[in-house]
Amino acid sequence: MSTDAIVVLKEDHKTVKRLFKEFQSVGDAAKRRKAEIVGKILEELTVHTYLENEVMYPEVRKLLPDVEDDVLESYEEHHVADVLCFELATMSPDDEHFDAKVTVLIESVTHHIDEEEQEWFPKVRAGLGRNQLQEIGARMEELRPSAPKKPTQPKALKKALDAMTA
Repeated sequence: MSTDAIVVLKEDHKTVKRLFKEFQSVGDAAKRRKAEIVGKILEELTVHTYLENEVMYPEVRKLLPDVEDDVLESYEEHHVADVLCFELATMSPDDEHFDAKVTVLIESVTHHIDEEEQEWFPKVRAGLGRNQLQEIGARMEELRPSAPKKPTQPKALKKALDAMTA
């Protein structure tokens, strides 16, 4: 498999989109199956966003200052996904908000994927050489086994909660 960073991230996108479709095709009565699928979605998204936040985004931001606004927007979209993932990780599929929250997560992440693949990735591919993309992808794959697999409380949410209890 290629270590081209964009190819690596697109493969992750395919996996997540397949899981989204799987969730949407499961009937309302299959709560246990929905919980299993959501568990897989949360793990895939947690690993994927970690790799982008720790490797891809900082590297691209440093090498291609013209895409800084895109990178900052992506960080914020990840934050929204992180909050939803954290909340879903603490919920039961019996919760009346469970399906609605998963639907919002799917919509948000699908929008993010579409923007990355249609707008951001072409800019990155045009601005970085093949070797640079291979190096970034190799670093992401090297980090993947040690990436967190479970959603954690987003830093901004933790900071706000800490301030409220101080």
